[in-house]
Amino acid sequence: MPPGSPSDRLTVAALTTYPVKSLAGVDVAEARVEEVGLRGDRRWAVVDPAGTKVTAREEHALLGLRAEPRDGGGIRLLDPGAGRTGDAGGAATLDVEPPRGATPVAVSFTGQDRARPAGAEADAWLSERVGRPLRLVWQDDGTHRPVRPDMGGQVGDRNSLSDAAPLHVTTEPSLARLNDWLLETALERGEEPAAALGQDRWRPNVVVAGGEPFAEDGWRSVRIGDVPFRATMVCDRCVMTTIDRADLRTSKEPIRTLARHRRWEGATWFGIRLAPVLPLARDATISVGDEVVPG
Repeated sequence: MPPGSPSDRLTVAALTTYPVKSLAGVDVAEARVEEVGLRGDRRWAVVDPAGTKVTAREEHALLGLRAEPRDGGGIRLLDPGAGRTGDAGGAATLDVEPPRGATPVAVSFTGQDRARPAGAEADAWLSERVGRPLRLVWQDDGTHRPVRPDMGGQVGDRNSLSDAAPLHVTTEPSLARLNDWLLETALERGEEPAAALGQDRWRPNVVVAGGEPFAEDGWRSVRIGDVPFRATMVCDRCVMTTIDRADLRTSKEPIRTLARHRRWEGATWFGIRLAPVLPLARDATISVGDEVVPG
């Protein structure tokens, strides 16, 4: 097909922010791009009383909770399952403001050893639902958490509380190819084919439509709308992708099948991570429908 045809054009199919690390996120039509990623993305996180980070890898129940952004950097915590028999008591929602005046506490994020505590009410809300003592903490505006050089970071790069880089990108063609592989694996093993995976298994900020499967592996730079980004690394995948978002149960997939086709350097790989090219324009924004131009 000639260059410039509709199938060659890459566009943003979906945008998602995750205000609290490991909680379900929110789909948005557009998002402001900041040095640390999309505005409001993963600026809050869950830790235990000692400050050790707690994610859905250990506590699947976190994926069953949601966080929505509010004006001024605050969030609304939501428990979609509230009211069901056996669920935690208390209000199904809780509004939390950025604790700008709170004394920072020790945390154990790579590149960041302090964060501001949200307070007792938010801690109790989370603890009741997960079933263990937890604390909610916030990365304040002045924190400079670098992107590690071994993960593609450069001098001046900053990150939110996300794992490795400010922006996570997946593509529709790559997921379609993986779903084909998953079906093949099930048939080979005589197993009942599972429902096709959705993009929510990967928790991307940006989903790209168009192009060839896994072409993103080779991207070195990307322009989304008018905003330039630099690719930092292909994304290695963890056990969180094996948690079904509907019932929070784990299985061997998709890691089992992904490892057959996408394993190197002792890990399995799907999606890429990006960092914005600095300095950013003051009004840097990306939107659903924006053209995506890799380089």
